[in-house]
Amino acid sequence: MMPTPRLAFITVIATLAYLGLAILGWGSFAAFFSHPALTALVIVGFVLTGVALFSGGNLSPGEREDKGNRWVLAAFGVIGLLLAYLPAYTDRTDVWTLDGDAIRWLGVVLFAAGGAVRIWPVFVLGRRFSGLVAIQPGHTLVTRGSMG
Repeated sequence: MMPTPRLAFITVIATLAYLGLAILGWGSFAAFFSHPALTALVIVGFVLTGVALFSGGNLSPGEREDKGNRWVLAAFGVIGLLLAYLPAYTDRTDVWTLDGDAIRWLGVVLFAAGGAVRIWPVFVLGRRFSGLVAIQPGHTLVTRGSMG
């Protein structure tokens, strides 16, 4: 499924903003990209973003959206901003760091694997996937076949 130009634009801008916060946390563009693992992380992030655009998932509120749950979107927004900035900042200032480059490369591998595992079900479900519907009270998982 082809993404709409508006969706693609918003996604690219959001990804660049998230990257900008990480660069700000690291201190500068040059300092951030002086680490090969961080450059690889950016490349993996853009690949996952590009792949996600073609996943076919949606954010439809479904037939009965529980508007009382919308507070979680603001909470996720704040957590997301902190996750963009704080890891780079703490790595730069050597606060709560473990090993440096070895851990950074492990992080790149885990990020790539986790991103693939996260996007795979969206491709499988296509338009049937919606994060907003899944959080509704009474939502049940429907599967085909049985395990046993």
